[in-house]
Amino acid sequence: MTATADSPDDLAALLTEEGQALLEVLRDHDPAQELALATRLRRDHPAPLVSAALAQARLRQRAAAKFGEDARRMYFTPNGVEQSTRAAVAEYRARRFAALGVRRVADLCGGIGGDALALARAGIEVLAVDRDPAACAAARANAAALGLSGLVEVRRADVAEVDTSGFDAVFVDPARRGGRGGRGRIFDPEAYSPPLSWAVEAARRAPFAALKVAPGIPHEAVPEEAEAEWVSCGGDVKEAVLWFGTAPGARRATLLPAGHALPDAAHPLPDAAHALPGAGHSLLGAGLPDPEPGPVGRWLYEPDGAVVRAHLVADVARQVGGRLIDPTIAYVTADSLVPTPYASAYEITDVLPFNLKRLKALLRERGVGVLTVKKRGSAVEPEEVRRRVRPQGPNAATVLLTRVAGAPTMLVGRPAGTG
Repeated sequence: MTATADSPDDLAALLTEEGQALLEVLRDHDPAQELALATRLRRDHPAPLVSAALAQARLRQRAAAKFGEDARRMYFTPNGVEQSTRAAVAEYRARRFAALGVRRVADLCGGIGGDALALARAGIEVLAVDRDPAACAAARANAAALGLSGLVEVRRADVAEVDTSGFDAVFVDPARRGGRGGRGRIFDPEAYSPPLSWAVEAARRAPFAALKVAPGIPHEAVPEEAEAEWVSCGGDVKEAVLWFGTAPGARRATLLPAGHALPDAAHPLPDAAHALPGAGHSLLGAGLPDPEPGPVGRWLYEPDGAVVRAHLVADVARQVGGRLIDPTIAYVTADSLVPTPYASAYEITDVLPFNLKRLKALLRERGVGVLTVKKRGSAVEPEEVRRRVRPQGPNAATVLLTRVAGAPTMLVGRPAGTG
Protein backbone atom coordinates (compact mmCIF):
# COMPACT_ATOMS: atom_id res chain seq x y z
CA MET A 1 0.00 0.00 0.00
CA THR A 2 1.35 3.46 -0.92
CA ALA A 3 1.81 5.88 1.95
CA THR A 4 -0.20 9.05 1.58
CA ALA A 5 1.25 10.98 4.52
CA ASP A 6 -2.26 11.56 5.87
CA SER A 7 -2.54 8.53 8.15
CA PRO A 8 -2.14 8.85 11.94
CA ASP A 9 -0.47 5.41 11.90
CA ASP A 10 2.14 6.65 9.42
CA LEU A 11 2.86 9.64 11.63
CA ALA A 12 3.13 7.48 14.74
CA ALA A 13 5.69 5.32 12.96
CA LEU A 14 7.68 8.40 11.96
CA LEU A 15 7.84 9.53 15.59
CA THR A 16 9.71 6.37 16.59
CA GLU A 17 13.48 6.34 16.81
CA GLU A 18 13.73 4.50 13.51
CA GLY A 19 11.31 6.91 11.83
CA GLN A 20 13.23 9.92 13.11
CA ALA A 21 16.47 8.47 11.77
CA LEU A 22 14.90 8.03 8.34
CA LEU A 23 13.60 11.60 8.31
CA GLU A 24 17.07 12.85 9.18
CA VAL A 25 18.55 10.90 6.25
CA LEU A 26 15.91 12.46 3.98
CA ARG A 27 16.34 15.97 5.36
CA ASP A 28 17.98 17.35 2.21
CA HIS A 29 17.19 14.57 -0.25
CA ASP A 30 17.07 15.24 -3.97
CA PRO A 31 13.66 14.25 -5.40
CA ALA A 32 15.37 13.33 -8.68
CA GLN A 33 17.30 10.61 -6.83
CA GLU A 34 14.33 9.40 -4.81
CA LEU A 35 13.87 6.03 -6.50
CA ALA A 36 17.47 4.96 -5.92
CA LEU A 37 17.38 6.29 -2.39
CA ALA A 38 14.15 4.45 -1.61
CA THR A 39 15.60 1.20 -2.94
CA ARG A 40 18.65 1.57 -0.73
CA LEU A 41 16.66 2.48 2.39
CA ARG A 42 14.29 -0.46 1.98
CA ARG A 43 17.21 -2.83 2.43
CA ASP A 44 17.45 -1.82 6.09
CA HIS A 45 13.99 -0.51 6.96
CA PRO A 46 10.38 -1.68 6.46
CA ALA A 47 9.00 -0.60 3.10
CA PRO A 48 5.87 1.09 4.57
CA LEU A 49 8.02 3.18 6.90
CA VAL A 50 10.32 4.22 4.07
CA SER A 51 7.30 5.22 1.97
CA ALA A 52 5.86 7.24 4.84
CA ALA A 53 9.18 8.98 5.44
CA LEU A 54 9.59 9.83 1.76
CA ALA A 55 6.06 11.20 1.61
CA GLN A 56 6.70 13.35 4.68
CA ALA A 57 10.03 14.56 3.28
CA ARG A 58 8.28 15.68 0.09
CA LEU A 59 5.64 17.53 2.10
CA ARG A 60 8.30 19.27 4.17
CA GLN A 61 10.00 20.51 1.04
CA ARG A 62 6.70 21.89 -0.28
CA ALA A 63 5.90 23.45 3.09
CA ALA A 64 9.20 25.35 3.29
CA ALA A 65 7.67 28.17 1.22
CA LYS A 66 5.11 28.74 3.99
CA PHE A 67 6.96 27.73 7.14
CA GLY A 68 10.63 28.40 6.38
CA GLU A 69 13.14 26.49 8.48
CA ASP A 70 10.39 25.24 10.81
CA ALA A 71 9.16 22.99 7.99
CA ARG A 72 12.20 20.76 8.51
CA ARG A 73 10.92 19.83 11.98
CA MET A 74 7.19 19.86 11.36
CA TYR A 75 4.74 17.18 10.20
CA PHE A 76 2.24 17.65 7.41
CA THR A 77 -0.66 16.10 5.58
CA PRO A 78 -1.25 16.90 1.88
CA ASN A 79 -4.31 19.01 2.73
CA GLY A 80 -2.38 20.61 5.57
CA VAL A 81 0.29 21.93 3.23
CA GLU A 82 -2.32 23.27 0.81
CA GLN A 83 -4.60 24.92 3.35
CA SER A 84 -2.27 26.12 6.11
CA THR A 85 -1.77 29.81 6.70
CA ARG A 86 1.63 31.14 5.68
CA ALA A 87 3.71 31.54 8.85
CA ALA A 88 4.27 35.30 8.36
CA VAL A 89 0.52 35.88 8.12
CA ALA A 90 -0.28 33.64 11.08
CA GLU A 91 2.35 35.41 13.20
CA TYR A 92 0.94 38.80 12.30
CA ARG A 93 -2.57 37.70 13.25
CA ALA A 94 -1.34 36.19 16.52
CA ARG A 95 0.34 39.46 17.45
CA ARG A 96 -2.86 41.30 16.69
CA PHE A 97 -4.77 38.98 19.02
CA ALA A 98 -2.12 39.56 21.69
CA ALA A 99 -2.41 43.34 21.28
CA LEU A 100 -6.13 43.01 22.04
CA GLY A 101 -5.27 41.42 25.37
CA VAL A 102 -6.33 37.94 24.30
CA ARG A 103 -4.78 35.15 26.39
CA ARG A 104 -6.90 32.10 25.45
CA VAL A 105 -8.06 31.26 21.92
CA ALA A 106 -10.29 28.49 20.61
CA ASP A 107 -8.79 27.65 17.19
CA LEU A 108 -11.63 25.94 15.35
CA CYS A 109 -10.74 23.94 12.23
CA GLY A 110 -7.12 24.05 13.40
CA GLY A 111 -5.72 21.63 10.81
CA ILE A 112 -2.06 20.75 11.33
CA GLY A 113 -1.69 23.62 13.79
CA GLY A 114 -0.07 26.41 11.79
CA ASP A 115 -2.14 29.17 13.39
CA ALA A 116 -2.08 27.50 16.82
CA LEU A 117 1.72 27.50 16.76
CA ALA A 118 1.84 31.20 15.93
CA LEU A 119 -0.64 31.99 18.69
CA ALA A 120 1.38 29.96 21.20
CA ARG A 121 4.58 31.75 20.21
CA ALA A 122 2.78 35.01 21.00
CA GLY A 123 2.19 33.69 24.53
CA ILE A 124 -1.45 32.71 23.98
CA GLU A 125 -2.99 29.46 25.22
CA VAL A 126 -4.72 27.60 22.40
CA LEU A 127 -7.32 24.88 22.09
CA ALA A 128 -6.91 23.58 18.52
CA VAL A 129 -9.95 21.64 17.31
CA ASP A 130 -10.30 19.59 14.14
CA ARG A 131 -12.28 16.51 13.15
CA ASP A 132 -9.52 15.05 10.95
CA PRO A 133 -7.52 12.52 12.99
CA ALA A 134 -4.43 12.87 10.80
CA ALA A 135 -4.48 16.66 11.11
CA CYS A 136 -4.85 16.41 14.88
CA ALA A 137 -1.94 13.98 15.10
CA ALA A 138 0.20 16.34 13.03
CA ALA A 139 -0.81 19.34 15.17
CA ARG A 140 0.22 17.53 18.37
CA ALA A 141 3.51 16.47 16.82
CA ASN A 142 4.18 20.00 15.60
CA ALA A 143 3.53 21.55 18.99
CA ALA A 144 5.94 19.05 20.54
CA ALA A 145 8.58 19.52 17.84
CA LEU A 146 8.59 23.29 18.34
CA GLY A 147 8.47 23.14 22.14
CA LEU A 148 4.95 24.57 22.42
CA SER A 149 2.99 21.65 23.87
CA GLY A 150 2.51 23.52 27.14
CA LEU A 151 0.40 26.16 25.37
CA VAL A 152 -1.38 24.05 22.74
CA GLU A 153 -4.10 21.52 23.47
CA VAL A 154 -5.28 19.56 20.42
CA ARG A 155 -8.74 18.05 20.45
CA ARG A 156 -10.33 15.86 17.79
CA ALA A 157 -13.97 16.93 17.66
CA ASP A 158 -16.70 18.53 15.58
CA VAL A 159 -16.25 22.27 16.07
CA ALA A 160 -20.01 22.66 16.56
CA GLU A 161 -19.74 20.62 19.75
CA VAL A 162 -17.03 22.73 21.38
CA ASP A 163 -17.94 25.08 24.23
CA THR A 164 -16.01 28.31 23.66
CA SER A 165 -17.52 30.27 26.54
CA GLY A 166 -14.31 30.26 28.59
CA PHE A 167 -12.12 31.73 25.84
CA ASP A 168 -11.12 35.33 25.16
CA ALA A 169 -11.33 34.82 21.42
CA VAL A 170 -12.35 32.42 18.69
CA PHE A 171 -10.46 31.87 15.46
CA VAL A 172 -12.20 29.96 12.67
CA ASP A 173 -10.51 28.84 9.46
CA PRO A 174 -13.19 26.95 7.49
CA ALA A 175 -12.18 24.56 4.73
CA ARG A 176 -12.48 26.37 1.41
CA ARG A 177 -11.45 23.57 -0.90
CA GLY A 178 -13.53 20.65 -2.12
CA GLY A 179 -13.40 17.75 -4.47
CA ARG A 180 -10.76 15.08 -4.60
CA GLY A 181 -7.74 15.96 -2.50
CA GLY A 182 -9.41 19.18 -1.37
CA ARG A 183 -7.94 21.04 -4.34
CA GLY A 184 -11.04 22.65 -5.84
CA ARG A 185 -11.55 26.15 -4.48
CA ILE A 186 -14.96 27.03 -3.01
CA PHE A 187 -16.16 30.57 -3.64
CA ASP A 188 -19.58 30.52 -1.94
CA PRO A 189 -19.03 31.35 1.77
CA GLU A 190 -22.02 29.19 2.68
CA ALA A 191 -20.29 26.21 1.04
CA TYR A 192 -17.34 26.50 3.42
CA SER A 193 -16.98 23.74 5.99
CA PRO A 194 -18.36 24.91 8.37
CA PRO A 195 -20.47 27.56 6.56
CA LEU A 196 -19.66 31.23 7.10
CA SER A 197 -23.03 31.79 8.78
CA TRP A 198 -22.12 29.26 11.48
CA ALA A 199 -18.70 30.85 11.97
CA VAL A 200 -20.29 34.31 12.32
CA GLU A 201 -22.61 33.04 15.05
CA ALA A 202 -19.64 31.48 16.85
CA ALA A 203 -17.79 34.82 16.56
CA ARG A 204 -20.70 36.75 18.04
CA ARG A 205 -20.57 34.66 21.21
CA ALA A 206 -16.92 35.59 21.96
CA PRO A 207 -15.37 38.88 23.14
CA PHE A 208 -13.09 38.82 20.10
CA ALA A 209 -13.02 36.67 16.98
CA ALA A 210 -11.31 36.35 13.61
CA LEU A 211 -12.76 34.39 10.72
CA LYS A 212 -10.43 33.56 7.85
CA VAL A 213 -12.18 33.76 4.48
CA ALA A 214 -11.23 33.80 0.82
CA PRO A 215 -9.91 37.18 -0.38
CA GLY A 216 -12.57 37.21 -3.08
CA ILE A 217 -15.41 37.39 -0.55
CA PRO A 218 -18.07 39.89 -1.74
CA HIS A 219 -18.21 42.98 0.43
CA GLU A 220 -21.96 42.52 0.81
CA ALA A 221 -21.28 39.14 2.50
CA VAL A 222 -19.34 40.84 5.31
CA PRO A 223 -21.47 41.25 8.46
CA GLU A 224 -22.07 44.87 9.47
CA GLU A 225 -20.42 44.43 12.86
CA ALA A 226 -17.23 42.96 11.40
CA GLU A 227 -14.00 44.65 10.42
CA ALA A 228 -12.81 43.19 7.12
CA GLU A 229 -9.05 42.96 6.61
CA TRP A 230 -7.35 41.89 3.41
CA VAL A 231 -3.78 40.66 3.85
CA SER A 232 -1.05 40.43 1.25
CA CYS A 233 2.37 38.91 1.81
CA GLY A 234 5.27 39.71 -0.48
CA GLY A 235 2.83 41.38 -2.87
CA ASP A 236 0.42 38.43 -3.16
CA VAL A 237 -3.03 38.60 -1.58
CA LYS A 238 -3.28 35.62 0.77
CA GLU A 239 -6.54 35.94 2.65
CA ALA A 240 -9.25 38.09 4.12
CA VAL A 241 -10.14 38.07 7.82
CA LEU A 242 -13.37 39.17 9.44
CA TRP A 243 -12.61 40.61 12.90
CA PHE A 244 -15.25 40.90 15.61
CA GLY A 245 -14.85 43.14 18.64
CA THR A 246 -12.45 45.56 16.93
CA ALA A 247 -13.75 48.20 14.46
CA PRO A 248 -17.27 47.42 13.18
CA GLY A 249 -17.75 48.21 9.51
CA ALA A 250 -14.11 49.10 8.91
CA ARG A 251 -12.14 47.99 5.88
CA ARG A 252 -8.39 47.45 6.18
CA ALA A 253 -5.55 46.45 3.84
CA THR A 254 -2.46 44.99 5.48
CA LEU A 255 0.75 44.47 3.55
CA LEU A 256 3.37 42.13 4.98
CA PRO A 257 6.85 41.49 3.61
CA ALA A 258 7.70 38.06 2.26
CA GLY A 259 9.55 37.18 5.47
CA HIS A 260 8.14 37.06 8.97
CA ALA A 261 6.31 40.13 10.24
CA LEU A 262 6.03 40.51 13.99
CA PRO A 263 4.40 43.76 15.09
CA ASP A 264 4.92 44.47 18.76
CA ALA A 265 2.09 42.97 20.82
CA ALA A 266 2.13 46.06 23.04
CA HIS A 267 0.92 48.27 20.18
CA PRO A 268 -2.54 47.91 18.62
CA LEU A 269 -3.07 48.55 14.94
CA PRO A 270 -3.25 52.20 13.94
CA ASP A 271 -6.44 54.00 12.95
CA ALA A 272 -5.12 55.07 9.55
CA ALA A 273 -2.28 54.38 7.16
CA HIS A 274 0.73 53.49 9.24
CA ALA A 275 3.79 51.30 9.41
CA LEU A 276 3.30 48.36 11.75
CA PRO A 277 5.55 48.40 14.84
CA GLY A 278 7.44 45.36 13.51
CA ALA A 279 7.27 45.13 9.73
CA GLY A 280 4.70 45.78 7.04
CA HIS A 281 2.01 48.42 6.70
CA SER A 282 -1.69 48.65 7.47
CA LEU A 283 -4.21 51.02 5.83
CA LEU A 284 -7.59 51.62 7.45
CA GLY A 285 -10.16 52.96 5.02
CA ALA A 286 -11.64 56.42 5.55
CA GLY A 287 -14.79 55.75 3.51
CA LEU A 288 -13.70 58.02 0.68
CA PRO A 289 -15.59 58.25 -2.62
CA ASP A 290 -13.67 57.32 -5.77
CA PRO A 291 -11.71 60.28 -7.16
CA GLU A 292 -12.66 61.70 -10.51
CA PRO A 293 -10.76 60.20 -13.48
CA GLY A 294 -8.39 62.36 -15.46
CA PRO A 295 -5.55 62.28 -17.99
CA VAL A 296 -2.49 60.11 -17.46
CA GLY A 297 0.22 62.07 -15.70
CA ARG A 298 3.92 61.41 -15.41
CA TRP A 299 3.47 58.82 -12.67
CA LEU A 300 1.24 55.77 -12.47
CA TYR A 301 0.52 53.94 -9.21
CA GLU A 302 -0.47 50.29 -9.13
CA PRO A 303 -2.14 49.64 -5.74
CA ASP A 304 -1.34 46.41 -3.92
CA GLY A 305 -3.90 43.67 -4.40
CA ALA A 306 -5.00 43.90 -0.76
CA VAL A 307 -5.76 47.60 -1.28
CA VAL A 308 -7.82 46.79 -4.37
CA ARG A 309 -9.72 43.97 -2.64
CA ALA A 310 -10.47 46.22 0.33
CA HIS A 311 -11.79 48.96 -2.01
CA LEU A 312 -9.24 51.44 -0.69
CA VAL A 313 -7.87 52.73 -3.99
CA ALA A 314 -9.38 56.13 -3.20
CA ASP A 315 -7.36 56.27 0.04
CA VAL A 316 -4.15 55.67 -1.91
CA ALA A 317 -5.17 58.30 -4.47
CA ARG A 318 -5.58 60.84 -1.68
CA GLN A 319 -2.14 59.94 -0.29
CA VAL A 320 -0.40 60.64 -3.60
CA GLY A 321 -2.64 63.48 -4.76
CA GLY A 322 -3.77 61.40 -7.70
CA ARG A 323 -6.75 60.54 -9.86
CA LEU A 324 -8.03 57.45 -11.63
CA ILE A 325 -7.16 56.85 -15.27
CA ASP A 326 -10.60 55.26 -15.77
CA PRO A 327 -13.64 54.92 -13.50
CA THR A 328 -13.43 51.12 -13.71
CA ILE A 329 -9.66 50.61 -13.40
CA ALA A 330 -7.64 50.47 -10.18
CA TYR A 331 -4.72 52.52 -11.52
CA VAL A 332 -3.98 55.93 -10.02
CA THR A 333 -2.07 58.62 -11.87
CA ALA A 334 -0.41 61.79 -10.62
CA ASP A 335 1.89 64.52 -11.88
CA SER A 336 4.45 64.10 -9.08
CA LEU A 337 6.00 61.15 -7.27
CA VAL A 338 4.84 60.62 -3.69
CA PRO A 339 6.27 57.44 -2.16
CA THR A 340 3.66 55.11 -0.66
CA PRO A 341 4.01 51.52 0.58
CA TYR A 342 0.53 50.73 -0.71
CA ALA A 343 1.27 50.99 -4.43
CA SER A 344 4.07 50.43 -6.92
CA ALA A 345 4.96 53.56 -8.86
CA TYR A 346 5.96 53.77 -12.55
CA GLU A 347 7.29 56.69 -14.51
CA ILE A 348 5.27 56.86 -17.72
CA THR A 349 7.08 57.87 -20.90
CA ASP A 350 4.44 57.03 -23.50
CA VAL A 351 0.65 56.79 -23.62
CA LEU A 352 -0.40 54.93 -26.78
CA PRO A 353 -3.61 53.50 -28.19
CA PHE A 354 -3.47 49.72 -28.14
CA ASN A 355 -1.49 48.65 -31.22
CA LEU A 356 1.11 45.88 -30.95
CA LYS A 357 2.82 46.80 -34.22
CA ARG A 358 3.38 50.31 -32.96
CA LEU A 359 4.61 48.95 -29.62
CA LYS A 360 7.03 46.61 -31.37
CA ALA A 361 8.48 49.48 -33.37
CA LEU A 362 8.85 51.67 -30.29
CA LEU A 363 10.63 48.95 -28.30
CA ARG A 364 12.97 48.18 -31.20
CA GLU A 365 13.81 51.88 -31.54
CA ARG A 366 14.72 52.03 -27.84
CA GLY A 367 16.60 48.74 -27.75
CA VAL A 368 14.31 47.13 -25.18
CA GLY A 369 15.07 43.46 -24.61
CA VAL A 370 13.90 43.09 -21.02
CA LEU A 371 10.16 43.67 -21.14
CA THR A 372 7.73 43.47 -18.22
CA VAL A 373 4.10 43.34 -19.28
CA LYS A 374 1.34 44.02 -16.76
CA LYS A 375 -2.37 44.34 -17.31
CA ARG A 376 -5.47 45.61 -15.59
CA GLY A 377 -8.73 45.82 -17.50
CA SER A 378 -7.32 44.24 -20.67
CA ALA A 379 -8.21 40.89 -22.22
CA VAL A 380 -4.78 40.57 -23.85
CA GLU A 381 -2.39 38.21 -22.05
CA PRO A 382 1.16 39.42 -21.28
CA GLU A 383 2.67 36.26 -22.81
CA GLU A 384 0.95 37.04 -26.11
CA VAL A 385 2.40 40.56 -26.11
CA ARG A 386 5.94 39.33 -25.47
CA ARG A 387 5.60 36.69 -28.18
CA ARG A 388 4.42 39.17 -30.78
CA VAL A 389 6.76 42.10 -30.09
CA ARG A 390 9.87 39.88 -29.62
CA PRO A 391 11.89 42.38 -27.55
CA GLN A 392 15.61 42.57 -28.23
CA GLY A 393 18.30 44.83 -26.86
CA PRO A 394 20.08 45.85 -23.66
CA ASN A 395 17.42 48.13 -22.19
CA ALA A 396 14.38 47.43 -20.01
CA ALA A 397 10.82 48.76 -20.03
CA THR A 398 7.42 48.09 -18.52
CA VAL A 399 4.22 48.04 -20.54
CA LEU A 400 0.89 48.33 -18.77
CA LEU A 401 -2.13 47.20 -20.79
CA THR A 402 -5.25 48.94 -19.55
CA ARG A 403 -8.05 51.33 -20.38
CA VAL A 404 -7.88 55.11 -20.23
CA ALA A 405 -11.22 56.89 -20.36
CA GLY A 406 -12.72 53.68 -21.72
CA ALA A 407 -10.22 53.21 -24.57
CA PRO A 408 -7.75 50.27 -24.75
CA THR A 409 -4.35 51.84 -24.03
CA MET A 410 -0.68 50.93 -23.68
CA LEU A 411 1.32 52.80 -21.03
CA VAL A 412 5.07 52.50 -21.47
CA GLY A 413 7.45 53.35 -18.68
CA ARG A 414 9.71 52.05 -15.93
CA PRO A 415 9.47 51.44 -12.19
CA ALA A 416 10.17 54.50 -10.07
CA GLY A 417 13.84 54.81 -9.17
CA THR A 418 15.17 52.82 -12.13
CA GLY A 419 15.55 55.66 -14.58
